[in-house]
Amino acid sequence: MNEAEKRNIFSVSTLVFIGAALAAATSLRASTDTVKSESIGAEACLACHADKAGFKDNIHAKAWPRAKKISFSESCETCHGPGSLHAAAAGDKTNPGFRAILIPKEMPPEEASALCLKCHDKGNQTHWRGGVHETHGVSCLSCHTLHGGHDKVLAKAAAEEVCFQCHKDVQAQIKKSSHHPIPEGKMTCSDCHNPHGTLGDHLMVENTVNDTCFKCHAEKRGPFLWEHRPVAENCDNCHTPHGSSHGKLLVEKVPFLCQSCHSGSQHPGTLYALNPATPGANTYQRSGTRAIYKACLNCHSNIHGSNHPSGERFTR
Repeated sequence: MNEAEKRNIFSVSTLVFIGAALAAATSLRASTDTVKSESIGAEACLACHADKAGFKDNIHAKAWPRAKKISFSESCETCHGPGSLHAAAAGDKTNPGFRAILIPKEMPPEEASALCLKCHDKGNQTHWRGGVHETHGVSCLSCHTLHGGHDKVLAKAAAEEVCFQCHKDVQAQIKKSSHHPIPEGKMTCSDCHNPHGTLGDHLMVENTVNDTCFKCHAEKRGPFLWEHRPVAENCDNCHTPHGSSHGKLLVEKVPFLCQSCHSGSQHPGTLYALNPATPGANTYQRSGTRAIYKACLNCHSNIHGSNHPSGERFTR
């Protein structure tokens, strides 16, 4: 037998082997497809997945029997689908039945979120679809864990730590000397933002920035006889919400913040500048009188709005 004949025999044998393998795989897939997976109960799931035993204390396991009439035995397969074929595979990942269940963390974000939205499509989650998080590829499982025991089944123990996974810039701002009491545990990001979506800007819980601020700072709402127009327009004109190196979350130190709008030609816009006559002293000259270490708020203390009869001077 010459070399050409040997090569032909080898090629034919190889093709026969590949054909037989494909036929066997097709037959196995067909047999798997014709066998309908059935429910086996959460107890059977936990027999193998002992690391998920904490699910028994999860809000889902506790609330479903009352709210959705879903017993604990049905809980695993409510999200993952019937598990008989998966259980029969006994951990063999080469068995087609092993993939017979849904694994949300391995699904595309929109499909994983769709599972959650079967129940969570009302209340705070109403505007999730089309929201800024969904459109940026964030899924429910980016922030929550189905089996976790943290409050609101969050992936982290603290709500702000969940947000900081992506919002590193905000995390840095929160660490500045002037900040909202988030590190102290007195409030969380969700006090001002709804991460599941809103109709307003920046996922604010209220329609505007000011309305969100007024939830806590009601004394700044007014109505006032004399309104400070930048305040009425947007609190962010003067304050930065997440953290600042200046007191009271100001975007700039007083008096320079005020002088960013008020002209420096004459009072009330006189610049607080160094006096050449006294180097190193922070002074300014006005009508021959020297004021040392003064600031606008020393006189205009009601800067958010005033009812004083003297007019729009924002004094007490």
